[in-house]
Amino acid sequence: MINEIVFPAFFIVAAALILFTFAGYPALMFAISRLWPRHTIRADIQPRVSLIIAARNEQRDIASKLENALALDYPKDLLQIIVASDCSDDGTDEIAEGFADRGVVLSRQSARDGKTWAQHRAALVSNGDILVFSDATTRLEPNALRKLLRAFADSSVGCVAGRLVYRSEGSSAVATGCLSYWDYESLLKSWESAAGSLVGVSGCFYAVRRSCHAKLASDMIDDFAIATEMRLQGLRAVYEPEAVCSENANHRSHDEYRMRVRVIEQTMNALQRYGRLLDARKHGMFQFQIFCHKTLRYSVPLSLLMAFIANALALDAGHFYQCAFFGQILFYGSALIGWRLARLGVEIGPLALPYYFVLINAAAAVAFVKFMRGEAQVVWEPLRDWPQTEQACASEQESQSR
Repeated sequence: MINEIVFPAFFIVAAALILFTFAGYPALMFAISRLWPRHTIRADIQPRVSLIIAARNEQRDIASKLENALALDYPKDLLQIIVASDCSDDGTDEIAEGFADRGVVLSRQSARDGKTWAQHRAALVSNGDILVFSDATTRLEPNALRKLLRAFADSSVGCVAGRLVYRSEGSSAVATGCLSYWDYESLLKSWESAAGSLVGVSGCFYAVRRSCHAKLASDMIDDFAIATEMRLQGLRAVYEPEAVCSENANHRSHDEYRMRVRVIEQTMNALQRYGRLLDARKHGMFQFQIFCHKTLRYSVPLSLLMAFIANALALDAGHFYQCAFFGQILFYGSALIGWRLARLGVEIGPLALPYYFVLINAAAAVAFVKFMRGEAQVVWEPLRDWPQTEQACASEQESQSR
């Protein structure tokens, strides 16, 4: 009786949660964005802007980043560029100071306090009405800043997120999986924005009104917390797909894995902290979006485990459960083969998708363990070499930056 009723029920529930998280919720956001869209007023405006560039040992990229920023199609007398250095010790600060005659300001932390505090200290010396945050490795399209600012013509908007496009130098399983996954995330962001508000932004390129810029805790990830801060102030965070920036995708599984662990663990801390502040009566839709996009997404590893175990115990319940279990074995086997071939430097094609899916969910599981232990990672170390295969760099020291 248990094998025929209880275990199949557990499997169905777990499978339904996974399906709703990755397909049902996006479909719901798409429907709401089309049937009951919340329109955003956009206009060409030219406020005073401070572009704050977060940097930690970015000697390789900071000069090209500053040239990219200085070449933006925006009035030079209305644009302030600040390098927020988190105690860089590789020559990054000296390079930034070399641009002082072109108006670049260096804001240096004397101690390693992390990206969030580096950005806040830079905001204290800024003079813009709009604060734009970007990373040293992010390249902005010439018109990206103008496009990003248009939504601030709407008084209900407090934060605007640009569209991140990942580049892939060479071919790797992680990069292929990342590009496909981010295309999916970008679509979801556009629907969430039209349905009401974003629940997270891409930290490499977003803007916020100076008047409502919040001082985040050093262990809070700005990507998620800034959207929640806007909501608490009665404002929205919206998506601007025409404000395009680009970054290189990670090519090493360990880099992507460690980055995902750090980001998810910090987001879990933020969920715990802000969850107590959000009144469901005032923020019903926003809370629902957070629950589906964040809480359910990060609980997928548990659902996957429950689906696998329950399915294995329900094999006697019928051919459907036998086929479902075979499908799971095939999926995880494909991910394992993809991982092994990637280590050997072999292009894995379609196997990149199951491989990447398993990788990010493994990262979510580890992040949950770290969260439950009360661990927090607030500093970051950049790794800017992009090897052609994972095997070529397996012996190098691993570290991560976003």
